[in-house]
Amino acid sequence: MPATLKDIAKETGLSTATISKYLNGAKLREKNRIAIEQAIRKLDYTVNEYARGFKLNRSHIIGVIIPDLNNLFITNILVQMETLLREHDYSIMICDCHTDAALERELVHFLLGRMVDGIINMPVCATGEHLKPALSKKVPVLVLDRMISGLEGQIDNILIDNASIARRAVQSLIDQGHRQIGLIIGPTDYSTSRERLEGYRQALASSGIPVNDSLIAYSDFTVEGGYESLCRLLKCNPNMTAVFPTNYDMTLGSFIALKEQNIRIPDDMSFIGFDDMGLSRVTHPPLTIVAQPLEQLGIYAAKRILSRLEDPDEVPISITLSASLKIGTSVGVPRHIEDE
Repeated sequence: MPATLKDIAKETGLSTATISKYLNGAKLREKNRIAIEQAIRKLDYTVNEYARGFKLNRSHIIGVIIPDLNNLFITNILVQMETLLREHDYSIMICDCHTDAALERELVHFLLGRMVDGIINMPVCATGEHLKPALSKKVPVLVLDRMISGLEGQIDNILIDNASIARRAVQSLIDQGHRQIGLIIGPTDYSTSRERLEGYRQALASSGIPVNDSLIAYSDFTVEGGYESLCRLLKCNPNMTAVFPTNYDMTLGSFIALKEQNIRIPDDMSFIGFDDMGLSRVTHPPLTIVAQPLEQLGIYAAKRILSRLEDPDEVPISITLSASLKIGTSVGVPRHIEDE
């Protein structure tokens, strides 16, 4: 039979109330703490976390709803998040909604039924309606990487300054003499896509370059989408001299398309990618690439949800992190300028 609190009490000579207090985080006299720890090891006592969570109305589980578990950007963030939460005795329950807003809504109810203490969401639904059942139950909610308008002051946000880094990337191409710059952007339902598109437009406007809509390809954040978008841009814009896909999978798809068509980087086409994750180290030439602070995103998300759990009355906040432009050798001067 598994050891019980009564067994620990008999072994230590302490009351079950004292042992229970210790197991729930209370500080005891050092000799009592040592006695309890020794008895736990000797009797191989295991805390019933489910029963304790039910009694304390705390499960020590954070629900995490993501759009795609196969996405390396997301899994890199999850690793950092899970590590820090585990250090604070929390586990995570990961739910993949497969970019399906209806399933995402169901998963919120699923997690609430599992009595999760908080929810971290990289949302598919742009309105935030799916999160309202959690908010009505006073469950802390953190939205990661994407903005949901209308829920300000009700949810925490950890964001990237997408417009700023997109503007900087495009400006670096303009500074080399590029004017026909292709952009591969994700669905504009997402704030990240809209912000990166805005950064592209801002860079062009600041240099007096008119926006050519045929140079903007709308895709779906996938390798296949990046591949098809790059092919479409080449077909419609034979004078295009540079391209900027704006997520990791679309970067990979675009790079493959250029290689298959024997278009040399940067001799024939300058290229700036998005989300490094080691990609710049294995491509030839090494890519100039936007590097988002994936480690910080995961750590900040974990710290913020822990802070809300420690103080339920704490006002939700929005935190914006900066990305950087990692310089490789995939950007050069356009051929028509070299030939002058």
